[in-house]
Order: sequence, then structure tokens, then C-alpha cells
Amino acid sequence: MIFEHKVRVDISKVNANAEITNKGMLSLLENIACMHSDEAKFGIREIPITHLSWVQLNWRVQIIRRLRYGEIVTIKTWVHDTTKVSTLRDFEVLDENNKQVCIATTRWTLTNIDTQSITRIPEDVIKRYSSNNLLVMPDFEFKKLKEPESFSNEYLYSTQRRDIDVNKHMHNLNYLDLAYEALPEDVYEKTLSNDNFKNIEIMYKTAIRYGDVSKCLYSFSDDKHIVTIKSIDNKVLNCIVELW
Repeated sequence: MIFEHKVRVDISKVNANAEITNKGMLSLLENIACMHSDEAKFGIREIPITHLSWVQLNWRVQIIRRLRYGEIVTIKTWVHDTTKVSTLRDFEVLDENNKQVCIATTRWTLTNIDTQSITRIPEDVIKRYSSNNLLVMPDFEFKKLKEPESFSNEYLYSTQRRDIDVNKHMHNLNYLDLAYEALPEDVYEKTLSNDNFKNIEIMYKTAIRYGDVSKCLYSFSDDKHIVTIKSIDNKVLNCIVELW
């Protein structure tokens, strides 16, 4: 089943040029994924009953055209290729002329909130989402992102209360904020141009929790801006963000 919803690009999703930011786009996609789960009766409201929560493992997003403030778009999402412990969810964003402005694919797992461990996805839950075999990125496959061997910029961040989400760890989109803070100033200035950073890939590894201090390490490799987010002692890899 393809779930769809119309939404207007509001002020919280755009930059000083009134163009949607990468975080703004990911927020639109995240919200419709939650709405789809609500309709499937397996969303945030059911967590106190099921003690199960969806946790995102990966993003791969391609922005074809940057939306502007006030535009109304149709966002479509569906799940496919569900295994015992993970599922893929795709997205398509269409403008008012029915033209594609963004496509994305994501990978999710189901976590027991009491034990904070990955759990098997029940068959009845899989059926609720009515899997669809349509792929927006048929040639793409999630692979483990590798840490660069060297870094040219470093940023430290102490996790705040405002970062914590319903799963009691740093909200997925806030990792993108950390990545942007780690960018050198000249690279960050490029993010303000609508022709740059239209491709995003994120791999989440270990959740950041309240009070953790994270080390965000920037490098440029293979024409990609890469930010590796780790624990302050370098022992725990939290996330890798790639922008190009």
C-alpha cells in the first residue's frame, strides 16, 4: 500500500533564502512515515501497549529540486523488502505539477523499549503495512559506510535535553545538525546554495543519549563531505553522515 499526504512547506523547514533545507526535507519524510505507522495502528501511540518502537538505521536521500516556502507537495511512502529484523521504506515527493522533487529510501528495525534491543518483526505487523515492490532507487543498496582515515576539522557537542526523542536517545535529525556544525566555514557556506548537498546518506550505529559528549570529525573524500560522529574517547561509533 502506498500512503500519501499533502503538506505545505512551512517556515521551520526553510533557510534564509526561503528554500527547504536538508533537515527540513528529512523532517517532511519522517513525519509521513509516522503518519503511515499511525494508520497501521503501530505508531507512537501504541508504544506503551506494545513496548515496541521503530528505530531508523539508514537514510539515502536525493533532492531533485529544492522546494520553496509555501509550496504544497504530495509525499508518498511505502514499505518493501521486510526481513525478520529490518524493513525498507521508500519515499517520493511530488510538487503541484506532479513532478518529482525528491526521492529517498530508508532502513528501519524494531526495538524493544524495555530491553533496548532489536527484536523480530511480527508477521501481523508486516501485514499491516501491505508491502509494495516499487523502488525509487532500484540500483542502490545500503552498505556499511567506512570511517575516513584522516580528519581536517573537529567539533565537540554535549547532548542536551532538547535532543532526546520518544526512544530516549538523540533524535535522528539532530545528527544532521551535528554534521553541519562540524563543516568548515567555507564548506558550510556552500550548503546555502540550492545546487549543493542534494545527496545525503546517513548510517546510524550507536545511539547518543542525554549527557553524552560527541566528537564530530570532518573529512573530504571521493567528492563527498563526510562527518563521523563518535564518543569522546573514540571507542564508540555513533553515526556517519555523507553529503555531496
